[in-house]
Amino acid sequence: MFSEGMLLLVGQGLLETLYMTIVSTVMAYVIGLPVGMLLAVTDKEGIRPSPAINRIVGGIVNVLRSVPFIILLVAVMPVTRLIAGTSIGSTATVVPLVIAAAPFVARLVESSVKEVDRGVIEASLSMGASTMEVVCKVLLPEAKPSLIVGAAIATTTILGYSAMSGFVGGGGLGNIAINYGYYRSQTDIMLVMVIILVLIVQIFQEIGNAISTKCDKRIR
Repeated sequence: MFSEGMLLLVGQGLLETLYMTIVSTVMAYVIGLPVGMLLAVTDKEGIRPSPAINRIVGGIVNVLRSVPFIILLVAVMPVTRLIAGTSIGSTATVVPLVIAAAPFVARLVESSVKEVDRGVIEASLSMGASTMEVVCKVLLPEAKPSLIVGAAIATTTILGYSAMSGFVGGGGLGNIAINYGYYRSQTDIMLVMVIILVLIVQIFQEIGNAISTKCDKRIR
C-alpha cells in the first residue's frame, strides 16, 4: 500500500500532468490552428493556392515534427529558461510541449479541413465569399467533428510527451514514475503511474469522441 505521503505526491503529480497537458494543448492550438488553415488554404488544391508559402511553412512544420521529443526537450532548454525562468518543473515543460505539439496540431487541422466537401467550398466562392469568410463560415464549421477528434488525439499525444519530460525533471506523473519507479526500482509505483496515465488517455478520448458525435450533422 502507498503511504499517505506518496498518495499526496501522486495527487500533486496528477494535477501537474493535467495542468501541463491542458495548457500545452490550448497553446498548441493557438499556434497550430492558423498554421494548419494556412497550409490547407495555400495547398495546390486549396482556395488560394500558393506553392511557395505552402512549401516554406510545410517545411518548417515537417522539421519540427521530425525531432524526437526527448531531444527537443533538451535542445530548447535555453529557450525554456528565457521564457519560464527555469528548465525544470511543470510550467517550464509547457514550453517544449507547445513547440513539439504545434506542428502536429497544424497537420491534424490541415487534414481535417481537406476533408470538407469541395462542392460546399465552391458554392461559397461562387456566391462571392472572401477567403476569410470561407475559412470562418465554411471550413471550420464543416470540419468541426474531425477537428474535435483531432484535438482529442493531440491531447493524448501531449499527455505522452509530458510523461517523457520526467527524465529531465519535468514534473507530473512521469517524474514520479522515473524517480521512484525506475531509479528506485519500485515497479509497483511505476505500474500505478502507467495505469493512471492510461485512464486519463481513455477519458480524454471518450470525451472527444462524444463531443465530435454530438457536433456531426450527418448523424442527426
